[in-house]
Amino acid sequence: MKGSWKESIYLQREELARKLHEPLAQLAERCRPAWGDRAQLNAILAEGFSSIPHCSFLYCVNTDGIQICDNVGAAGLVPEHFGRDRSQRPYMMEAVPAWGFLLSDAYISLMDHRPSLTALQIVRADAHPLGYLGADFDLRNLPVTAELYEEPGNWRQVKGDPSIRSNVFQQCRVESPMDGNMEQALSILEELLTQRGVFQCQIHFSSSQATIWTVNDPFRYRILDHEALSDPDICLVFPPRAYPADALIPQADIKRILHTLQALRLTDPTFYLRTASINIFNGMISLTFSCDGSHYMPYDEFLLKDTSFWF
Repeated sequence: MKGSWKESIYLQREELARKLHEPLAQLAERCRPAWGDRAQLNAILAEGFSSIPHCSFLYCVNTDGIQICDNVGAAGLVPEHFGRDRSQRPYMMEAVPAWGFLLSDAYISLMDHRPSLTALQIVRADAHPLGYLGADFDLRNLPVTAELYEEPGNWRQVKGDPSIRSNVFQQCRVESPMDGNMEQALSILEELLTQRGVFQCQIHFSSSQATIWTVNDPFRYRILDHEALSDPDICLVFPPRAYPADALIPQADIKRILHTLQALRLTDPTFYLRTASINIFNGMISLTFSCDGSHYMPYDEFLLKDTSFWF
């Protein structure tokens, strides 16, 4: 079972730290005798640059965060960074662990405005800290070693715009063209989801349109407006396709889901459904109501809730 996005980040950082700790510690030890000599530090970092995998720049800073040599990169020296005060950068604000190595949280770089991170290795003379060897990394250059996480399948609620919630009792649902043609529109969507290769459908009840994604062309969405959702001929545009065997939502439950969405849209004039989406592979239903609150929940849990639960 794949973990959450936080677990994926942890595994990725753990693997990167394992690769970087030892070569940075060895290079920091080489820097110790040359500490305070800009030219010698530049030469040592240039010679050792290739030993630090995926690195963008190396440099040394004293305990106050002031850079005491040039930036050293694959293209050579970048002298304008000498004397730079790095003390307020995110990686310098983190506490370096007792063992002397820190892999920072990711941050946005000042120069290129790209997600980056920094490794710091403390440089000591006996027990006295002299400063840090720093190594900057562009996230684009780092290998991905952890599996892509899976979305959790539990029910999640997300609050929306507070100004909409505070005025919810001052509004009333205005019938949209889709509301007046709901049975036909949902029958068309049922056909597309169960027989015509549509795997995700986002229904915008208030603006009378649906956005769909198909198995045959999953990277592009298509918008069905009210005219398309009123014309069963639209189904002829999409070739017949067997319902996917690996879909989490059973084919027979699509009709029940759509009818429940219809009830949530039409039952109450104040609290009503504005948008909803169905993804047959995720097995999830999303709902956004007039109070701007959004819900993400498994289809089977959604089908267990009747309108009295929501209203």
